[in-house]
Amino acid sequence: MELASWATYAAVWLATLALFSLSKYLRRRRRVHLPPGPKSWPIIGNLNLIGSLPHQSIHALSKKYGPIMQLRFGSFPVVVGSSVEMAKAFLKTYDVTFASRPKTAAGKYTTYNYSDITWSPYGPYWRQARKMCLMELFSARRLESYEYIRNEEMSALLSDLYKSNNQPITLKEHLSTVSLNVISRMVLGKKYTDESENSIVSPEEFKKMLDELFLLSGVLNIGDSIPWIDFLDLQGYIKRMKALSKKFDRFLEHVLDEHIQRKNEVKDHEAKDMVDVLLQIAEDPTLDVKLERHGVKAFTQDLIAGGTESSAVTVEWAISELLRKPEIFNKAAEELDRVIGRDRWVEEKDIVNLPYIDAIVKETMRLHPVAPMLVPRLAREDCKIAGYDILKGTRVLVNVWTIGRDPTLWENPDEFCPERFIGKAIDVKGHDFELLPFGAGRRMCPGYSLGLKVIQSSLANLLHGFTWKLPGDMKKEDLNMEEIFGLSTPKKTPLVTIVDTRLPKHVYSL
Repeated sequence: MELASWATYAAVWLATLALFSLSKYLRRRRRVHLPPGPKSWPIIGNLNLIGSLPHQSIHALSKKYGPIMQLRFGSFPVVVGSSVEMAKAFLKTYDVTFASRPKTAAGKYTTYNYSDITWSPYGPYWRQARKMCLMELFSARRLESYEYIRNEEMSALLSDLYKSNNQPITLKEHLSTVSLNVISRMVLGKKYTDESENSIVSPEEFKKMLDELFLLSGVLNIGDSIPWIDFLDLQGYIKRMKALSKKFDRFLEHVLDEHIQRKNEVKDHEAKDMVDVLLQIAEDPTLDVKLERHGVKAFTQDLIAGGTESSAVTVEWAISELLRKPEIFNKAAEELDRVIGRDRWVEEKDIVNLPYIDAIVKETMRLHPVAPMLVPRLAREDCKIAGYDILKGTRVLVNVWTIGRDPTLWENPDEFCPERFIGKAIDVKGHDFELLPFGAGRRMCPGYSLGLKVIQSSLANLLHGFTWKLPGDMKKEDLNMEEIFGLSTPKKTPLVTIVDTRLPKHVYSL
């Protein structure tokens, strides 16, 4: 009887505790004021509403639910900001709160377990990496010292186009080659992908590796949203990530071995490229966090990928848009002839005097941001935005693709119109939240200044040196402007075009 009494007492006590906990949970839930959003389904949340182009699906949802919206991707809450005010809140006002990254398969398998600049969580390691980028890798002095490399590779691109002899070309292939050559020489010290260097990877294979990296870094992997089915790898993405990681690791090991060997063989060796700088930093005993070999490899991969993709994608989109509006070509040509003349090519220092070219670049980035929702952020603590509660652990997206199409900011937002930037002090450096192709705040792309230089000078010279037209009987209305979604958003159908010279013949003797 006594045992039964204790059992009854324990049952009552547990029931009371359960009711108290449930009541407390319900009261807290009622107190939490979450942003509006669609009702979520069990297990999948709102994943059923996300199509093959997530930024466009989310754009459509934001029209219904407003500039701040809460979704649920499987097990995780996701808040989306789709206005200037929300971008400023997430990327500036509460920048520190949202300065971390969510754990994803891409970060784990393709960046040496979150060891790179892009995916590493907020903390001492990332702060040290950011300082390395700002003070060493992308300092104004270092970028200026590499200008001769950018000039030489630009000359090679222009020479290749001149030799195309009015035959159709796939523009992205040429743009990717010049971007890859520039970044290879700056980061690695030479063109490791040049066949003549007896490289361990061919140029074609290396470009495929980079395309795969950007695709896999941005895909909506089901396992990232529903962790308990991650092991099934339902979409096959993890298998591809692991295979890609092995290819990159083999290449990067080769690069580091060559650099270390060269350093050991040369007395008083001076750092010539960015890998040299990283290896030099790794030996610094005063570092807050030791930079291991896998960290050097992760940073090197980040530098190569980031420096290659953004410029090629942006310039291809720009030329595609201009082919649909020949009158813009004419205005650009008029400015180039007036400012540069017809007896030389455009130099980086000339860009400041070419406002219409600059406007074309900005307009391209408005309509076709390389990363349309930037890289996801993670709430490090509870906070309140626009009167709504954002709970710790929430994933945050800033849909710059939507901001670029906001009719309250841009007249006829779907129309390509560079004139909208003429006479307006809007830049892409993270200060003007209407235009954020490189992001803003602490997690802004650290190499944006290099990317901007390559984009501006490439486009200016392509427009200065050549006229452009579509092949055969193809009309501008036939031009496919669909996208592929990944960490970057390139054209689904690569642009095929024909170039012809527009300057005196002697200018092409590069």
